[in-house]
Amino acid sequence: MIYRRHLLTFAAASPLLAASVPARAQGAEKAAAFMASLGDQLVAVVNGPGSASSKRAAMSRIIDTQVDVDGIGKFCLGRFWRTATPEQQKQYLKLFHEVLVTNITSKLGEYQGVTYTLGRSRMQDEDAVVSSTVVRPNNPPTAVDWVISNPTSDPRVIDVIAEGTSLRLTQRQDYASYLAHNNNSVEALISAMRNQVSQSS
Repeated sequence: MIYRRHLLTFAAASPLLAASVPARAQGAEKAAAFMASLGDQLVAVVNGPGSASSKRAAMSRIIDTQVDVDGIGKFCLGRFWRTATPEQQKQYLKLFHEVLVTNITSKLGEYQGVTYTLGRSRMQDEDAVVSSTVVRPNNPPTAVDWVISNPTSDPRVIDVIAEGTSLRLTQRQDYASYLAHNNNSVEALISAMRNQVSQSS
């Protein structure tokens, strides 16, 4: 009887499972197409002509439209996001965007001649993961996975995993360590981020 119940349950669920497979496949395909376009844009900025300021502006535009900066910023602040005041949240997200752009663009001059190839694209829960290999002259190839939210409707990068290391998780750990050594003060973190931005500008 138990076996029969299992069969009936599977039979009832089968149409739903069959419907979900194409949807997940579509999500993986759209994520791959999104990353192909994003990769071409990033490489064009990195390898292209122009001053450091113009490249920074171009990179900032790409980040604004194709990366979930606010979502990543909230993730990196972790539980402290809930304890921050609305004004602190606003300042933090603004500075987080500037820090992100600064970290990416500060080494653009070192990355001339970058190429990339896309690999497998797969669904991971509700997100998609697109694998790639990034090659820089005189450096070994780097395996990079791009985690993309809402791949079928409004794709945005929410994490970059380089050689198995999650960049947003690493940033979250760094912020948590800083806060632990500064009385869990979000204001102290904001001040440190402000200093980081001012020193790099």
